[in-house]
Amino acid sequence: MLRLNSIATALTLCIPLLFTPGLSFADNALAHVDGKPDIAREKRLVAEIEDGIFDGEVIFLDAGEASDGHEFMAIDMEPDDEARGAVILLHGRGYHSDWGDVINPVRVTLAEEGWRTLSLQMPVLEKDAKYYDYVPLFDDAHPRIESAITYLKEQGIDNIVLFSHSCGVHMAMDWVRHKGDDKIAAFIGAGMGATDYQQKMAEPFPLDKMKVPVLDIYGSDEFNGVLRMAPERLAAMKKANNPKSLQQVLEGANHYFNTDEQSEALAEAVSTWLDTLSDD
Repeated sequence: MLRLNSIATALTLCIPLLFTPGLSFADNALAHVDGKPDIAREKRLVAEIEDGIFDGEVIFLDAGEASDGHEFMAIDMEPDDEARGAVILLHGRGYHSDWGDVINPVRVTLAEEGWRTLSLQMPVLEKDAKYYDYVPLFDDAHPRIESAITYLKEQGIDNIVLFSHSCGVHMAMDWVRHKGDDKIAAFIGAGMGATDYQQKMAEPFPLDKMKVPVLDIYGSDEFNGVLRMAPERLAAMKKANNPKSLQQVLEGANHYFNTDEQSEALAEAVSTWLDTLSDD
Protein backbone atom coordinates (compact mmCIF):
# COMPACT_ATOMS: atom_id res chain seq x y z
CA MET A 1 0.00 0.00 0.00
CA LEU A 2 1.24 3.48 -0.83
CA ARG A 3 1.82 5.91 2.01
CA LEU A 4 2.52 9.62 1.65
CA ASN A 5 5.52 11.11 3.38
CA SER A 6 5.57 14.89 3.24
CA ILE A 7 8.72 16.82 3.89
CA ALA A 8 7.79 20.41 4.65
CA THR A 9 9.07 22.66 2.01
CA ALA A 10 10.87 24.62 -0.23
CA LEU A 11 14.75 24.68 -1.92
CA THR A 12 18.30 26.14 -3.32
CA LEU A 13 21.33 24.38 -4.24
CA CYS A 14 20.98 21.87 -6.98
CA ILE A 15 24.72 21.50 -7.06
CA PRO A 16 26.54 22.65 -10.16
CA LEU A 17 26.60 19.30 -11.91
CA LEU A 18 29.19 18.76 -14.59
CA PHE A 19 29.57 16.49 -17.58
CA THR A 20 31.78 13.45 -17.52
CA PRO A 21 35.27 14.89 -17.03
CA GLY A 22 36.96 15.93 -20.26
CA LEU A 23 33.96 15.22 -22.45
CA SER A 24 31.76 17.74 -24.23
CA PHE A 25 28.08 17.32 -25.08
CA ALA A 26 29.14 16.16 -28.52
CA ASP A 27 31.42 13.52 -27.01
CA ASN A 28 28.73 12.33 -24.61
CA ALA A 29 25.80 12.32 -27.00
CA LEU A 30 24.76 8.91 -28.25
CA ALA A 31 22.28 9.87 -30.94
CA HIS A 32 20.76 12.66 -32.99
CA VAL A 33 23.89 14.77 -32.89
CA ASP A 34 22.29 17.51 -35.00
CA GLY A 35 20.37 18.62 -31.92
CA LYS A 36 17.04 18.84 -33.75
CA PRO A 37 13.74 17.20 -32.79
CA ASP A 38 12.70 14.08 -34.66
CA ILE A 39 9.52 15.53 -36.18
CA ALA A 40 8.83 12.37 -38.18
CA ARG A 41 8.79 10.25 -35.02
CA GLU A 42 6.65 12.84 -33.25
CA LYS A 43 4.11 12.66 -36.07
CA ARG A 44 4.08 8.87 -35.83
CA LEU A 45 3.41 9.05 -32.09
CA VAL A 46 0.58 11.50 -32.69
CA ALA A 47 -0.93 9.34 -35.43
CA GLU A 48 -0.87 6.32 -33.11
CA ILE A 49 -2.82 8.00 -30.31
CA GLU A 50 -4.90 10.79 -31.86
CA ASP A 51 -7.97 8.71 -32.71
CA GLY A 52 -7.90 7.03 -29.30
CA ILE A 53 -8.26 10.20 -27.25
CA PHE A 54 -11.66 10.03 -25.53
CA ASP A 55 -11.04 12.34 -22.57
CA GLY A 56 -10.54 15.82 -23.97
CA GLU A 57 -10.20 17.46 -27.37
CA VAL A 58 -7.15 17.16 -29.62
CA ILE A 59 -5.87 20.55 -30.78
CA PHE A 60 -2.72 21.72 -32.57
CA LEU A 61 -0.60 24.68 -31.50
CA ASP A 62 2.31 26.56 -33.05
CA ALA A 63 5.70 25.03 -32.16
CA GLY A 64 7.63 28.25 -32.85
CA GLU A 65 9.56 29.90 -35.68
CA ALA A 66 12.46 27.45 -35.50
CA SER A 67 10.10 24.55 -36.23
CA ASP A 68 9.45 25.65 -39.84
CA GLY A 69 5.71 25.85 -39.35
CA HIS A 70 5.32 22.63 -37.36
CA GLU A 71 2.23 22.44 -35.17
CA PHE A 72 2.31 20.15 -32.15
CA MET A 73 -0.53 18.17 -30.66
CA ALA A 74 -2.10 19.03 -27.32
CA ILE A 75 -5.06 17.56 -25.45
CA ASP A 76 -7.45 20.13 -24.01
CA MET A 77 -9.82 18.79 -21.34
CA GLU A 78 -12.37 21.08 -19.75
CA PRO A 79 -14.07 20.43 -16.40
CA ASP A 80 -17.85 20.13 -16.19
CA ASP A 81 -18.18 23.41 -14.29
CA GLU A 82 -16.27 26.69 -14.42
CA ALA A 83 -12.53 25.99 -14.32
CA ARG A 84 -10.56 26.74 -11.17
CA GLY A 85 -7.61 27.38 -13.45
CA ALA A 86 -5.55 25.32 -15.87
CA VAL A 87 -2.73 22.80 -15.59
CA ILE A 88 -0.29 22.39 -18.48
CA LEU A 89 1.32 18.92 -18.53
CA LEU A 90 4.71 17.96 -19.98
CA HIS A 91 5.42 14.25 -20.41
CA GLY A 92 8.70 12.37 -19.94
CA ARG A 93 11.32 11.40 -22.51
CA GLY A 94 10.12 9.55 -25.56
CA TYR A 95 6.49 9.38 -24.44
CA HIS A 96 3.40 11.28 -25.55
CA SER A 97 0.69 13.63 -24.36
CA ASP A 98 -1.67 10.87 -23.20
CA TRP A 99 0.90 8.55 -21.62
CA GLY A 100 -1.08 6.10 -19.50
CA ASP A 101 1.15 5.80 -16.43
CA VAL A 102 1.48 9.49 -15.47
CA ILE A 103 -0.04 12.01 -17.85
CA ASN A 104 -3.48 10.51 -18.49
CA PRO A 105 -4.29 9.78 -14.82
CA VAL A 106 -3.16 13.23 -13.71
CA ARG A 107 -4.85 15.21 -16.47
CA VAL A 108 -8.16 13.34 -16.18
CA THR A 109 -8.23 13.43 -12.37
CA LEU A 110 -7.50 17.16 -12.27
CA ALA A 111 -10.24 17.84 -14.84
CA GLU A 112 -12.65 15.90 -12.62
CA GLU A 113 -11.54 18.12 -9.73
CA GLY A 114 -12.38 21.31 -11.61
CA TRP A 115 -9.15 22.09 -13.45
CA ARG A 116 -8.86 22.59 -17.19
CA THR A 117 -5.92 20.48 -18.35
CA LEU A 118 -3.77 20.96 -21.43
CA SER A 119 -1.33 18.13 -22.12
CA LEU A 120 1.42 18.96 -24.61
CA GLN A 121 3.30 16.74 -27.03
CA MET A 122 6.93 17.59 -26.34
CA PRO A 123 9.91 17.28 -28.75
CA VAL A 124 11.21 13.72 -29.13
CA LEU A 125 14.24 11.91 -30.52
CA GLU A 126 14.72 8.29 -31.55
CA LYS A 127 14.10 5.63 -28.91
CA ASP A 128 17.74 5.10 -27.87
CA ALA A 129 18.45 8.81 -27.28
CA LYS A 130 19.79 9.68 -23.82
CA TYR A 131 19.72 12.73 -21.57
CA TYR A 132 22.69 14.44 -23.24
CA ASP A 133 21.02 13.99 -26.63
CA TYR A 134 17.95 15.79 -25.34
CA VAL A 135 19.74 18.78 -23.80
CA PRO A 136 19.97 20.67 -27.14
CA LEU A 137 16.20 20.18 -27.52
CA PHE A 138 15.33 22.06 -24.34
CA ASP A 139 15.11 25.31 -26.33
CA ASP A 140 12.53 23.67 -28.60
CA ALA A 141 10.27 23.18 -25.59
CA HIS A 142 10.13 26.91 -24.82
CA PRO A 143 7.77 27.96 -27.67
CA ARG A 144 5.49 25.01 -26.92
CA ILE A 145 5.07 26.11 -23.32
CA GLU A 146 4.60 29.71 -24.45
CA SER A 147 1.99 28.66 -27.04
CA ALA A 148 0.09 26.71 -24.39
CA ILE A 149 0.05 29.68 -22.02
CA THR A 150 -1.08 32.03 -24.79
CA TYR A 151 -3.85 29.62 -25.80
CA LEU A 152 -5.17 29.35 -22.24
CA LYS A 153 -5.06 33.10 -21.69
CA GLU A 154 -7.06 33.54 -24.89
CA GLN A 155 -9.63 31.23 -23.27
CA GLY A 156 -9.81 33.63 -20.31
CA ILE A 157 -7.66 31.58 -17.91
CA ASP A 158 -4.89 33.32 -15.99
CA ASN A 159 -4.40 30.88 -13.09
CA ILE A 160 -2.00 28.49 -14.85
CA VAL A 161 0.00 25.68 -13.22
CA LEU A 162 2.86 23.86 -14.95
CA PHE A 163 3.15 20.09 -14.27
CA SER A 164 6.07 18.08 -15.63
CA HIS A 165 7.53 14.60 -15.28
CA SER A 166 11.08 13.29 -15.80
CA CYS A 167 12.59 14.83 -18.96
CA GLY A 168 9.61 17.16 -19.04
CA VAL A 169 10.98 18.62 -15.80
CA HIS A 170 14.30 19.39 -17.48
CA MET A 171 12.45 21.15 -20.30
CA ALA A 172 10.21 23.08 -17.90
CA MET A 173 13.13 24.13 -15.70
CA ASP A 174 15.08 25.31 -18.75
CA TRP A 175 12.09 27.44 -19.72
CA VAL A 176 11.94 28.90 -16.19
CA ARG A 177 15.70 29.51 -16.27
CA HIS A 178 15.39 31.59 -19.44
CA LYS A 179 11.88 33.05 -19.14
CA GLY A 180 11.22 33.22 -15.40
CA ASP A 181 8.04 32.02 -13.68
CA ASP A 182 5.89 35.16 -13.98
CA LYS A 183 3.46 33.48 -16.40
CA ILE A 184 2.57 30.58 -14.10
CA ALA A 185 0.95 30.39 -10.67
CA ALA A 186 2.67 27.19 -9.48
CA PHE A 187 5.06 24.46 -10.61
CA ILE A 188 4.90 20.69 -10.08
CA GLY A 189 7.85 18.42 -10.83
CA ALA A 190 7.51 14.62 -10.63
CA GLY A 191 10.72 12.58 -10.71
CA MET A 192 12.89 15.69 -10.83
CA GLY A 193 16.50 15.38 -11.96
CA ALA A 194 16.41 11.99 -13.69
CA THR A 195 19.22 11.52 -16.23
CA ASP A 196 21.18 8.53 -17.54
CA TYR A 197 24.15 6.52 -16.30
CA GLN A 198 27.23 8.76 -15.95
CA GLN A 199 25.31 11.69 -17.46
CA LYS A 200 24.99 14.50 -14.96
CA MET A 201 22.71 17.49 -15.21
CA ALA A 202 23.88 20.20 -17.59
CA GLU A 203 22.74 23.00 -15.26
CA PRO A 204 21.18 23.12 -11.80
CA PHE A 205 17.45 23.66 -11.55
CA PRO A 206 16.59 27.32 -10.78
CA LEU A 207 14.40 26.34 -7.83
CA ASP A 208 16.08 28.85 -5.54
CA LYS A 209 15.03 31.70 -7.82
CA MET A 210 11.39 30.71 -8.28
CA LYS A 211 8.73 32.93 -6.76
CA VAL A 212 5.79 30.58 -7.28
CA PRO A 213 5.01 27.60 -5.01
CA VAL A 214 6.68 24.33 -6.04
CA LEU A 215 5.67 20.70 -5.49
CA ASP A 216 8.64 18.32 -5.77
CA ILE A 217 7.08 14.85 -5.75
CA TYR A 218 8.82 11.51 -6.25
CA GLY A 219 8.60 7.84 -5.26
CA SER A 220 10.59 6.10 -2.56
CA ASP A 221 11.75 3.62 -5.24
CA GLU A 222 12.98 6.39 -7.56
CA PHE A 223 16.20 6.42 -9.55
CA ASN A 224 19.22 6.95 -7.30
CA GLY A 225 20.01 10.35 -8.79
CA VAL A 226 16.55 11.71 -8.02
CA LEU A 227 16.78 10.43 -4.44
CA ARG A 228 20.36 11.60 -3.95
CA MET A 229 19.58 15.15 -5.05
CA ALA A 230 16.41 15.48 -2.98
CA PRO A 231 18.17 17.33 -0.12
CA GLU A 232 19.68 19.82 -2.56
CA ARG A 233 16.30 20.41 -4.19
CA LEU A 234 14.74 20.93 -0.78
CA ALA A 235 17.48 23.36 0.22
CA ALA A 236 16.86 25.35 -2.97
CA MET A 237 13.12 25.47 -2.30
CA LYS A 238 13.79 26.70 1.21
CA LYS A 239 16.00 29.44 -0.15
CA ALA A 240 13.17 30.53 -2.45
CA ASN A 241 11.10 30.74 0.76
CA ASN A 242 7.60 30.15 -0.55
CA PRO A 243 5.54 28.76 2.36
CA LYS A 244 3.28 26.79 0.00
CA SER A 245 6.13 24.78 -1.51
CA LEU A 246 6.40 21.11 -0.60
CA GLN A 247 8.65 18.12 -1.14
CA GLN A 248 6.62 14.92 -1.00
CA VAL A 249 7.52 11.23 -1.19
CA LEU A 250 5.11 8.54 -2.38
CA GLU A 251 6.12 5.38 -0.53
CA GLY A 252 6.38 2.36 -2.82
CA ALA A 253 6.25 4.36 -6.06
CA ASN A 254 8.92 4.23 -8.75
CA HIS A 255 10.01 6.80 -11.34
CA TYR A 256 7.33 5.82 -13.86
CA PHE A 257 4.39 5.42 -11.43
CA ASN A 258 3.54 2.44 -13.62
CA THR A 259 0.84 0.70 -11.63
CA ASP A 260 -2.73 1.90 -11.18
CA GLU A 261 -2.08 2.33 -7.46
CA GLN A 262 1.00 4.48 -8.04
CA SER A 263 -0.50 6.68 -10.76
CA GLU A 264 -3.71 7.19 -8.77
CA ALA A 265 -1.69 8.15 -5.70
CA LEU A 266 0.30 10.65 -7.78
CA ALA A 267 -2.85 12.24 -9.21
CA GLU A 268 -4.45 12.41 -5.76
CA ALA A 269 -1.34 13.98 -4.20
CA VAL A 270 -1.14 16.62 -6.95
CA SER A 271 -4.83 17.45 -6.58
CA THR A 272 -4.54 17.71 -2.80
CA TRP A 273 -1.54 20.04 -3.03
CA LEU A 274 -3.32 22.28 -5.52
CA ASP A 275 -6.17 22.57 -3.02
CA THR A 276 -3.74 23.99 -0.45
CA LEU A 277 -2.81 26.86 -2.77
CA SER A 278 -6.29 28.35 -2.42
CA ASP A 279 -6.36 28.00 1.37
CA ASP A 280 -6.21 31.21 3.37
